[in-house]
Amino acid sequence: MDKYFNNESLLKVIFKWKWHIVVVTILAAIAGAIFSGPSFITPKYKSEAIVYPNGLSEFSDETYTEQMLQVMESQEIVDSVIKIFDLMKHYGIDPNYKYAKTALMGEYHDRISISKTPYDAVKIKVLDKDPQMACNIANEIIRLYDVKFEIIHKTKKWENVRSFERQLKQKTDFIDSLSNELAKVTDEGNILNYQYLSKGNSTAFFSGNTDNDNSGNISKAIALVEMIATETAIYSDVRQFYEEELRQAQGEMTYSNIVSYPSVADKKATPVRWIIVALCGIGAFLLSILVIAAIEKIDIKD
Repeated sequence: MDKYFNNESLLKVIFKWKWHIVVVTILAAIAGAIFSGPSFITPKYKSEAIVYPNGLSEFSDETYTEQMLQVMESQEIVDSVIKIFDLMKHYGIDPNYKYAKTALMGEYHDRISISKTPYDAVKIKVLDKDPQMACNIANEIIRLYDVKFEIIHKTKKWENVRSFERQLKQKTDFIDSLSNELAKVTDEGNILNYQYLSKGNSTAFFSGNTDNDNSGNISKAIALVEMIATETAIYSDVRQFYEEELRQAQGEMTYSNIVSYPSVADKKATPVRWIIVALCGIGAFLLSILVIAAIEKIDIKD
């Protein structure tokens, strides 16, 4: 062990200079306490919110939580928050400064963080010198998210509505054309009445001219009846999808479930003065030992 650390020599030196080390350590701790005070470091208060996504649509391979993160961190929402709360002025940044925008973005992302929790929720954390401002910013981010995603969601829903409307129009036109063709065939074949039992039962009953010469018209009529039944069923399915998309497009809803609401803090979050004081004291203590070792010409790695 003597090869790496001369304990006996070092301990003797520390004991010799013990009062110097104690005084330097205490002074450093006092300095840490002073310079970590509000006169030198502006205290910041924290407001947090935990939010789950709600009522979202699958626009890509991203999860709903990832969609929420993307929207909340979008430049549009960042710019809106900056404008609403006049953060350039609030953060004390000179708008005439050459790199004012860069400085503003740096302050914003240092104070406002949005992250995914282990349980697939989104955590919004805001630090600010004004506890009410921190709470207001967190609430505004959630509100802006709801507004933004409502636009995204309803734009997509209206696109779907218009798409289904086109499909319904095509199906209606096609069924009408089949019905007209059926009417023409039954008229030409002098088929007075017919009854189609079900899609799964191809039996049809006809009355009128059913001789062999008219068998082609009867077969064609049966095929047309089956096609009309099939297309009508498809139309019904599309109509259900259409009505659901229309309901969502016209309805009012929120897109976030707030599990933990942001609150106005009554205790500062930063700086944590005892940590600063402890680090200053420990740093001064270790630095004192190195300086004394140099003065005494002790090689602590000898």
